[in-house]
Amino acid sequence: MKILVIEDNAKAAAHLRAGLEPEGYEIVLAADGRTGLLEAAAGGFDVLVIDRMLPALDGLALLQTLRGAGIHTPALFLTALGGLDDRLEGLRAGGDDYMVKPYALAELSARLGALARRARAPAPTTRLQIADLELERTTRSVWRAGTKIALKPREYEVLDYLFRHRGQVVTKTMLLEDVWGFHFTPQASLVEAQISRLRAKIDQGFSPPLIHTYRGAGYRLDVV
Repeated sequence: MKILVIEDNAKAAAHLRAGLEPEGYEIVLAADGRTGLLEAAAGGFDVLVIDRMLPALDGLALLQTLRGAGIHTPALFLTALGGLDDRLEGLRAGGDDYMVKPYALAELSARLGALARRARAPAPTTRLQIADLELERTTRSVWRAGTKIALKPREYEVLDYLFRHRGQVVTKTMLLEDVWGFHFTPQASLVEAQISRLRAKIDQGFSPPLIHTYRGAGYRLDVV
């Protein structure tokens, strides 16, 4: 993992490098804000460690400039400014974490690892598709064969649940608990009616049918 440390105190920077390099971190040092800005803008770093009080360009302005340029490398402020207002300023400027000096190297290492893992995590899928049926979760929109299908809120929620469990048989109890929030068993016709209305919109006039009933078991969204 490659870390850019923007720290003007040479002794503090050397201490940090000596503590992190044995753990497998590659440390690049920048001794002032302007140099740090240029290094960070060039890219290639997993995390930025930024002091608040820097010559040439202070840490807040440095990070705000990066964020304004669309550079979203995770950033941790490591500084002696530890008041509540200071921490809030750092986070509002685009910081992802904030640590106050003096600090424990073990905690710093753990936080750097967490920031890097979070940045590498895949973005959640918002567009789901099976055959020619598509569902866009951000806009709650549904299409079949390129035709937009208008669903009522509950119909959409049932379809979304079936999509997230595609290929699995979903029981009526699962739907009642996870979609309706019922933790008792009302009449089964509630689910049956909703599935019937959803099937009329999703499957009627299209091929192949995608919502399948397994008598006595439940429902499955799949290409059979």
